Amino acid sequence: MSKLKLDLHPVFNRGAVIDDELERVMDEAERKRIKTVEIIPGKGSGQLKKRVLKFLERPDIKARYHRIDKDSKNHGRLFVYFRF
Repeated sequence: MSKLKLDLHPVFNRGAVIDDELERVMDEAERKRIKTVEIIPGKGSGQLKKRVLKFLERPDIKARYHRIDKDSKNHGRLFVYFRF
């Protein structure tokens, strides 16, 4: 498996669950040495995407991955890349 996918649509309105899911997918990517995580906050108002980006900007989280790409064709999607 070369990519993990996290769709946040089902938990968009449950703050603590969102952070837990983000934490879980980061852990899984590291554990399985998967280089790409696709996160789908969806389009909506953009609040969920902001929350995801804020989570990814935390120094403890930022230290774990290589870079982030925002999908230019679909603004409801982000890619997090790891370097192993």
